[in-house]
Amino acid sequence: MSDSLPEAEVGAVAEGVPEAVVEAEPAYDPAAPAPLNVDRTPSGNADVDAQLGRLADTDHLATDGHVEVYEDVHRGLRDALTALDARPGPPAPPSPYGN
Repeated sequence: MSDSLPEAEVGAVAEGVPEAVVEAEPAYDPAAPAPLNVDRTPSGNADVDAQLGRLADTDHLATDGHVEVYEDVHRGLRDALTALDARPGPPAPPSPYGN
């Protein structure tokens, strides 16, 4: 004796299920995350561009997850600006007083 259903019964079970349940595509959910589709223009600075690219992560998160990404991007942009200030500039001109 087999535990599986005969083919005729399997078809009958599938026919008894509403079509919406059998459907593989999920229905539109207005509460689900939706891409913002914001264009991100490259800045030419690799560090800044990486942070701007990180903003794309918000397209797949619910709005309560956006804050973490925005704070991370803000921190990264602030670090990139600080790094620009820390780079050595041109040498200072010699002092005319000969210290």
